[in-house]
Amino acid sequence: MATTTRTTVKKKMLFVITTLITVLLGSCSATIYKVGDSDGWSAKDDTYYSWADRKEFHVGDSLVFDYDGNFNDVTQVSGALEYQFCDSSSPKAVYKTGHDVVTLTEPGFYYFISSNHSQCSSGQRLDILVTHDPSRPLPPPPPPTKILPFGKMYKVGDSKGWKVYNSDFYYKWSEGKLFHVGDNLLFEYANEVNDVLEISGDLEFRFCDPTSPIAVHKTGHDLVKLTKPGVHYFISSETGHCDAGLKLRVMVAPALPKFSPIDRFFRWLSTFRHHH
Repeated sequence: MATTTRTTVKKKMLFVITTLITVLLGSCSATIYKVGDSDGWSAKDDTYYSWADRKEFHVGDSLVFDYDGNFNDVTQVSGALEYQFCDSSSPKAVYKTGHDVVTLTEPGFYYFISSNHSQCSSGQRLDILVTHDPSRPLPPPPPPTKILPFGKMYKVGDSKGWKVYNSDFYYKWSEGKLFHVGDNLLFEYANEVNDVLEISGDLEFRFCDPTSPIAVHKTGHDLVKLTKPGVHYFISSETGHCDAGLKLRVMVAPALPKFSPIDRFFRWLSTFRHHH
């Protein structure tokens, strides 16, 4: 019995040591970049384009923004149009310490600006592309996704489906509906002449910009589950369709609470007692 216990302990220790070595190797290979080098984070024309040019940013790397926190900040925005027009109205994140370390946790485009519009327009903005480094160990898989509740099904446009009507048809269709996490949107259309793009920001939605979508659907019978609270934006990428009104914006609330049969019984019982 004692021998078995010692063997189990040794196996657990070996597992912990192996895991630590893997993590340390992965972290040691990551690179820390001070944005702007000696110039730091300030309003200087073309400084950050030139600084980022020819650098390769990988998942696990970090950006250090150094600046005077009394007069400046770092605002991460979601899309290329927010970046281009220095629009900080719907940020993904805001940093204000004066020495901000931002770790690049996933591949894709990252956009950073100053929320001071004049400073951003003067060049205080940075966009980078982040990729996986094949020489590094892959990060551990994420924990199992929380099972979403079974929600309502909404056929977008009802009997008319997803196609061009008038400019405010889909605004009126979504108006007054209460969407929650776990609900589903069903887009039905002729996929030879149409598609559905989910995009990230309000400016992309307003200007019908399909250049950096979150997801692209092209089957003609697309079921999109709403997995996060917040605003979700959908457009058509076909020329002229979005400008003619083929776009949808929905506000998604957190999932409704689910009650077990016993919970529902006691809730009903309390209501019954209240009325009697």
